[in-house]
Amino acid sequence: MKKIFILMAALMVWAGALAQVPRAEYPRPQFEREAWVNLNGEWSYTLDLVKTGWERNLKDSKGFDDKIIVPFAPESKLSGVEHKEFIPCIWYQREISIPAAWEGKDVLLNFGAVYYESEVYVDGKFVERHFGGSDSFSVDITKFVKAGSTHSLVVVASSDLRSGLQSAGKQSLRNDPFECMYTRTTGIWQTVWMEAVAPTGIKRVKTTTDIDRSTVTMEFTMFRNATGNTLTINVKDGAKVVATDTAPIASGSIVTLPIKKAKLWSPESPFLYDVEYILKDAAGNVIDKVASYFGMRKIHTEGNKIYLNNQPYYQRLVLDQGFYPDGIWTAPSDAALKHDIELSMAAGFNGARLHQKVFEERFHYWADKLGYLTWGEAPSWGFDANNVESARNFIAEWRNVVVRDMNHPSIVTWTPFNEQFWPDETEFPRFQADIYTITKQLDPSRPINTVSGGVQTVTDIWTEHHYEQNPDKLREIVFNNGKMFTRAPQIQERHRGNIGFNRAVLNDPFTFPVYNGEIPYILDEFGGIKCMEANPAKDGAWGYGDAAQTKEDFYKRLEAQVKVLIDMSDKMWGFCYTQLTDVMQEQNGIYYFDRGSKYDMERVKAIFQMALPTENK
Repeated sequence: MKKIFILMAALMVWAGALAQVPRAEYPRPQFEREAWVNLNGEWSYTLDLVKTGWERNLKDSKGFDDKIIVPFAPESKLSGVEHKEFIPCIWYQREISIPAAWEGKDVLLNFGAVYYESEVYVDGKFVERHFGGSDSFSVDITKFVKAGSTHSLVVVASSDLRSGLQSAGKQSLRNDPFECMYTRTTGIWQTVWMEAVAPTGIKRVKTTTDIDRSTVTMEFTMFRNATGNTLTINVKDGAKVVATDTAPIASGSIVTLPIKKAKLWSPESPFLYDVEYILKDAAGNVIDKVASYFGMRKIHTEGNKIYLNNQPYYQRLVLDQGFYPDGIWTAPSDAALKHDIELSMAAGFNGARLHQKVFEERFHYWADKLGYLTWGEAPSWGFDANNVESARNFIAEWRNVVVRDMNHPSIVTWTPFNEQFWPDETEFPRFQADIYTITKQLDPSRPINTVSGGVQTVTDIWTEHHYEQNPDKLREIVFNNGKMFTRAPQIQERHRGNIGFNRAVLNDPFTFPVYNGEIPYILDEFGGIKCMEANPAKDGAWGYGDAAQTKEDFYKRLEAQVKVLIDMSDKMWGFCYTQLTDVMQEQNGIYYFDRGSKYDMERVKAIFQMALPTENK
């Protein structure tokens, strides 16, 4: 009885300690190991506004004077800092203790994301440098640490947001937020964590499902090869093993398993198969074990329609920018990620265009679990797409994003760019074609919306943006020979000062491709309706076009706009409404920025789920 009491007390202490760690959940749910340590929580830090930290040997620090809560950016309230000015450089420090049980294992230090250029030091020794503000990366610190010992970890993050060489997304390039540009995110903004891995363990698995042949194929990348290592794969439906195989393993090994009577993944039935990867050495010892999952589903285009699991599937999407009042780019909790999806589904959407931000893996996990379609997008605003160095930076980061997220069944489209408007005689058409080709080579299973609402020289889906508020005029301008650039001068004015728009030649008429009807057309930005009754006027408040005066006006305008699009379903195979929530001064969300209720959601849901003409027959 005494032992049980002691065990219960210990568990309570552990649970209490865990509760103090922000974002304590496992950050990579599609590739999960048991041996890991969450490094979120209080770190020491110092701002380095003139970037002299290297001269002052800050890498050797055993602790800075000020405190910050990781993984929240220093601009955010949840970080405890709230420094809203530009931050060219920030240094972080904390101690890390390597568990004694990790003896003989490699130790990986993992970062969900750090904006933008980062360097890692252990006990003052340089370990590795990373470029990219949105992609996850791992640093092997095995040579710099010892099992059972404590070490000083220093991370420095640098950002030159207005250089035009790094993608910024919706981070304001002015000092303050304005219109649809918001507070910046600098430094660590996703979970930092350590894990122990076998030197010859599994580094990565690419999973491809084929519903036509009822198979799943896994392609393996190992940290190192070892003769005699074997891998057992168990695919489970609940507790039942429905497919299994054991075979020698090495980098490049490909295993294909039949999935009899496969249960398909869809928004209506988001079924997921669990997977166990068990790696053994030549002596039969288990040296690595990874838990994963996959969904059997197929997404493809055919003619002017998009198909899910070989059936035409109309997409009713919402623009989700992934900003939070207290965390900015970082959700305050795992529950908040799930809640955003639930709010969207309650409003009648079956998915989202994840706009100008790479969402964290936990969001994709919840989308997989709940049955929620998403378009994965890069934060492509803010960089000069005609500059060779910025193109190189973008390609490297985008590649990492696609490789990280390609196994999620909920992601059904890749969208590298948004509203890039360069016409002929620039580097961008070539850059666009390169990104399309690279993405297809990495992941041929999904369609690509190469430039959402911009100059599209090569794409699988044609997309346009129209914020005309009058429904009759909206009907007239959609499919107007692809000439969605009638509002380009306004776009130029709105983004004056944003690198990446300055070099755009926005004189009418334009030389650009036009829609030919041979691929799916989606109006992937429309609406943006601001309602004065829901959001009383205040300085800086912003929305598209003339605001609706009352909530009743809002409902009527929304219904009329959606009906225009639904009536065109013979030509248009989906839409994306702007937007899920208000974001700071942009007040055109279905919900308030704090996720509070703004409208009668049953009425809103009925509008967005309006039946297609073919469904009424």
